[in-house]
Amino acid sequence: MIANVIIMLVIIQFIIGLLFAFNVVNRNEFLEQIYRSINALLEPVLGPIRRIMPNTGAIDFSPIVLIIGLNIIMRILVEVA
Repeated sequence: MIANVIIMLVIIQFIIGLLFAFNVVNRNEFLEQIYRSINALLEPVLGPIRRIMPNTGAIDFSPIVLIIGLNIIMRILVEVA
């Protein structure tokens, strides 16, 4: 259940980041607070992944790596259980 919550937070962070990047939503204070809060929660998990991965410029692939890694861990745990 925790892995699913983390995956949902990553997806929400990604969507809000895209909305900001493409100026779909002006810098709304409420969305900025949500984005910063989610970023503060996910940074301890995404930070080590970002350090390991090569720099790809403006595109951050660490959320995708996190989601794939969590899915692999969940499948392994289901098989073991």
